Amino acid sequence: MEPIVSIVIPVYNEAATIAATIGNIHAAKGGQHQLEIIVVDGGSTDGTLDVARAHGAIGVRSERKGRATQMNLGASVASGEILYFLHADTIPPLGFDVQLTAACDHGTVGGCFRLAFDYHHWFLKANCWFTRFNINAFRFGDQSLFVTRAVFCKSGGFREDLLVMEDQEIIHRIKRYGRFSVLEDSVITSARKYLTHGIFRTQGVFYLVWMLYYLGAPQERLVNMLRRL
Repeated sequence: MEPIVSIVIPVYNEAATIAATIGNIHAAKGGQHQLEIIVVDGGSTDGTLDVARAHGAIGVRSERKGRATQMNLGASVASGEILYFLHADTIPPLGFDVQLTAACDHGTVGGCFRLAFDYHHWFLKANCWFTRFNINAFRFGDQSLFVTRAVFCKSGGFREDLLVMEDQEIIHRIKRYGRFSVLEDSVITSARKYLTHGIFRTQGVFYLVWMLYYLGAPQERLVNMLRRL
């Protein structure tokens, strides 16, 4: 049986978490749909691909590091009718596959879930509240992204010249081909970046990068800013 949903996970040195991610995907599966999990590695040095393959995922090594490049490569080897792009530290909601296929069966060509974090803090919760609105400015890669294979191909895939904001940029193009839906359930994403660098500081940096991106700042400047801050 050909898989209906292909889950593409870009990774880099995620050996400590990828097994749990794969396990969470299987645990969240709600229907009889055939799934395939494709882990695309950007040059890890910790054996991430070996762990992923040992837990039943298709392991693909990318010659170039970068989420856009890795996700496009994963899509190129996927065989599902629906492509579901998921971060390595994100857990999909229960029955996610049923929700994706139902949305697409009713005319949705792409979409995402709302966002929640695995750490309770009023500021993070407030930011997540805005992800319920179907407004491009409130879309974040951590929310995950699903799109039909046909529309992904028509849209041209992720722009590989973008090192940041590639998740948000593609949504503008997906919407040209049909309805984009924000599903009512939420994915749960790790707050590890926030806890490591500080919740307010990290979100402030993300806001700054977001603003400068829409003002037309070059990608190199945005990447250097993220690394510096």
